[in-house]
Amino acid sequence: MGRILAIIGLLATLSACKTETETTRVSTRQAIPASMQGVEAKQLFGAHQQGSAQSALPFGSYAKGCMAGGAMLPETGPTWQAMRLSRNRNWGHPETIDFIKKLSAKAARQSGWEGLYIGDISQPRGGPMLTGHRSHQIGMDVDIWMLPPKRLDLTRAEREAISSISMRRANGAYVNSSWTKQHHAILKAAAEDPRTARIFVFPGAKVQMCKDEKGDRTYLRKIRPWWGHHYHFHVRLSCPAGAVDCVNQAAPPAGDGCDDAQVWVNNILNPPPPDPNAPKPKPRKELTVADLPNQCVNVLQSR
Repeated sequence: MGRILAIIGLLATLSACKTETETTRVSTRQAIPASMQGVEAKQLFGAHQQGSAQSALPFGSYAKGCMAGGAMLPETGPTWQAMRLSRNRNWGHPETIDFIKKLSAKAARQSGWEGLYIGDISQPRGGPMLTGHRSHQIGMDVDIWMLPPKRLDLTRAEREAISSISMRRANGAYVNSSWTKQHHAILKAAAEDPRTARIFVFPGAKVQMCKDEKGDRTYLRKIRPWWGHHYHFHVRLSCPAGAVDCVNQAAPPAGDGCDDAQVWVNNILNPPPPDPNAPKPKPRKELTVADLPNQCVNVLQSR
């Protein structure tokens, strides 16, 4: 009986310790200021015009997070131009800025390309955007235009007016005549950067790359088919080293992914009948600060 009572006492102590630990964990979560409560996070993050005065770190996941210490991609560089400057989305983690500079230098060595036109990266402090993307929240995503730059001295007004060009034909089942071996080479260079987690591009482009690649096919695993992405391709970088509160997306399936991309194409050409039992899509939920990592409160409050 004494032994049983001792065990019961031990379990009670462990339970109490667990409860105390959980209580401590909850109590250390920073309180959300009243001014932020119930406000859509995109309104709070969209209001900031500069990065936070903090060390550069991404917090959370690509579609639910924020960015401390964001760096601005200069509007114009030797081998790039940031587009749509009125959006103020040419901000990212320093690793992303470095990736863009190095990839654009490689692009500039391609015939007919002066470098790259860069679309959206992130807002100055990341977070949900006022319009458009669900991702691009932690400064590790970047959209790169398919339009080969012929000049890198576009004015601000020209960057608002000019548009990229579509590469797709047959609703994305095939590439069109604007697709070139230079596009293939630039996507390949982007995928071969060890920082790249995956690249999103329309299905026909992935299938075309699978057909044309005669050498090492390892990099093709990172290139994934996705809807849209025919005016630009979307590069997603892995969380940088030491960013313990950054959440990577699960790695792509093993293999080069070419068979999977062909299935996408087949479904475009011969769409399967709609599933009558498919659930209706849920309305898009607008995130608040309470939905984001706790560090995002400090990011918003920082100078």
